[in-house]
Amino acid sequence: GGAVLTGRLSVEAQPWLADHVVLGRTMLPGAVLVELALTAGESVDCATLDELTLAAPLVLPERSGAQVRVVVGPRTAGRRTVAVYSRPEDTEQEWATHA
Repeated sequence: GGAVLTGRLSVEAQPWLADHVVLGRTMLPGAVLVELALTAGESVDCATLDELTLAAPLVLPERSGAQVRVVVGPRTAGRRTVAVYSRPEDTEQEWATHA
């Protein structure tokens, strides 16, 4: 099967995130999306990332954090899909797709 990994990101908990500001907004660096995908893949014994398409920036809320969900699909023909989603914490907003 696949796997779903969840977590939380915030400038308060990870102060180094405040160093990546684009047009006045704190965003998760693309390299972190790659690292999230690789870590999730390793959890299901798949340590190679062939391709990652960035769909939208992950903008971190100023006063709270973001819930993050990384979904690894089942193995098909020796490969797996991976997707990274987020939403502001303490909300029921739809999950935004980032990669």
